[in-house]
Amino acid sequence: MATSNLSTGVPLLKSDSTRAADCLASCRTVSAAFGPQAKSRGMCLQSKLITLVRCLRISEQREVPSDNDSLDTDQDVSNSTFEPQSNGFPLSRMKLMTKFGRKTKIVCTIGPSTSSREMIWKLAETGMNVARLNMSHGDHFSHQKTIDLVKEYNAQFKDKVIAIMLDTKGPEVRSGDVPKPIVLKEGQEFNFTIKRGVSTKDTVSVNYDDFVNDVEVGDILLVDGGMMSLAVKSKTDDTVKCVVIDGGELKSRRHLNVRGKSATLPSITDKDWEDIRFGVDNQVDFYAVSFVKDARVVHELKDYLRSCNADIRVIVKIESADSIPNLQSILSASDGAMVARGDLGAELPIEEVPLLQEDIIRRCHSMQKPVIVATNMLESMIDHPTPTRAEVSDIAISVREGADAVMLSGETAHGKYPLKAVKVMHTVALRTEYSRPINSTTPNQLIVGKVCIIYSDGSRDVWEICLLFTPPLWPTP
Repeated sequence: MATSNLSTGVPLLKSDSTRAADCLASCRTVSAAFGPQAKSRGMCLQSKLITLVRCLRISEQREVPSDNDSLDTDQDVSNSTFEPQSNGFPLSRMKLMTKFGRKTKIVCTIGPSTSSREMIWKLAETGMNVARLNMSHGDHFSHQKTIDLVKEYNAQFKDKVIAIMLDTKGPEVRSGDVPKPIVLKEGQEFNFTIKRGVSTKDTVSVNYDDFVNDVEVGDILLVDGGMMSLAVKSKTDDTVKCVVIDGGELKSRRHLNVRGKSATLPSITDKDWEDIRFGVDNQVDFYAVSFVKDARVVHELKDYLRSCNADIRVIVKIESADSIPNLQSILSASDGAMVARGDLGAELPIEEVPLLQEDIIRRCHSMQKPVIVATNMLESMIDHPTPTRAEVSDIAISVREGADAVMLSGETAHGKYPLKAVKVMHTVALRTEYSRPINSTTPNQLIVGKVCIIYSDGSRDVWEICLLFTPPLWPTP
């Protein structure tokens, strides 16, 4: 079975990468790796192209760049506020790090702040590898415009391909549209109604007709991933009456969870099928399927894609408590996973989320499938030009744990500083990747994973380059 390149969508045969991994991991000499004719390291360098194995990093490109080209498509980080400092970090290694680029991919959600041609070009130049279309917002017309612009960019820059990910809305409950944010204050009475088009200072619509039946008196409603919470006090035939526990600003189409419960909605809704067909027509690279509860959803979608002869990879979003008991089978059926921490943190105790993130990454590693870490990575940069220290640490931890990609949502969709957010994520990921300790006891032991191609200019020892750009994430047993 083929897996896919997060940056280009290029199919990569897992069997080929596994054979390459087994070969290189067991090699102790140059001749063992490159054949008896390669009796010296100098002869190895003559080949220019050295195929290495790097843990769960997908960097294969359609075209071979020239000797002077960087392996990655990202720009130099020299103009970034967050440029890695040379103090305690060898300058020569930092220069090589910048040249060969970042391996962790960046997924950017396209929205009002970034939907123009100019902004998509700038996002790509700053470090975007995947453009995400959030089908919970916007319509097919606006998303079609984004797809056309990304494809125009890809046609113009064939060596810097941006993949397209369509993120389904899924079986979720959302509040209705409001003309302006409604301020909820602690102790205030506030209502949710199944009547359509209601938006007042104390009542707003929801998009789910069985909402009243699914909630009970005493339930806790979590709004916008737990940013606000309300206690259910009573209900009528069409309205749920609540008291605000934790206040905030309620904006249009915010996600609603009932703590400890899931809505009785179909796994793939009618709207999802419309969006999936839209993705097939436009030949997107990935589907991110929301609120996957079991593997049947994945099999159903893959059967449909096969019937359409569509080469689209299925990324499952782990974001509901119902998915946890079926996690292994869901991941096995999928082509990759996304740790969607927002809704996951609303349905589970928040202290469980970091542990679950690490567990999902580890499971994906064992299956050699890519994994994306998403939600709240640079949330403060929606409104502020610099990140918090905790956000920087969050990105670094995700990279060190082995995430193949990290994702920006509101930061690039409707934030004030989308380009700065991408630049911060790029620089933190880049610096973190090359700070991992090298396992000196087994210098040629490379972790089995996807194939990564490194080009040698002949000026450095081949195995020094191996160690520099292919360090284990952690000591191998």
